[in-house]
Amino acid sequence: MALNVEMITFDSTNPAPLADWWAQHFDGQTQELIPGEFIAVIRPDGPRLGFQKVDDPTPGKNRVHLDFGAGDVDAEVDRLKSAGATEVGRHSIGDSFRWVVLADPDGNAFCIAGSG
Repeated sequence: MALNVEMITFDSTNPAPLADWWAQHFDGQTQELIPGEFIAVIRPDGPRLGFQKVDDPTPGKNRVHLDFGAGDVDAEVDRLKSAGATEVGRHSIGDSFRWVVLADPDGNAFCIAGSG
């Protein structure tokens, strides 16, 4: 039996503004599935992103994060930082592959990666 990834879900104490941020900056539309409790972001490509209300999100480093590919890593990082993301670190493997770790307004890590 084949399983598809339908949604990747984030815990948040205030999911609506976080879902709005991801929808606005990653080409998505929000859909409130459970009023005040669970909002989905539907994107044209890839799985939906879910944002669920919790009283106390898990502390510490994310164990799962999203990786996005970009033709111009620096331009994409600049765009997201100007929208409220925070740069966490820069990494590379030789001269052929690099990625920048960012955090969304709630501190959830994600990466923007590309060549060169």
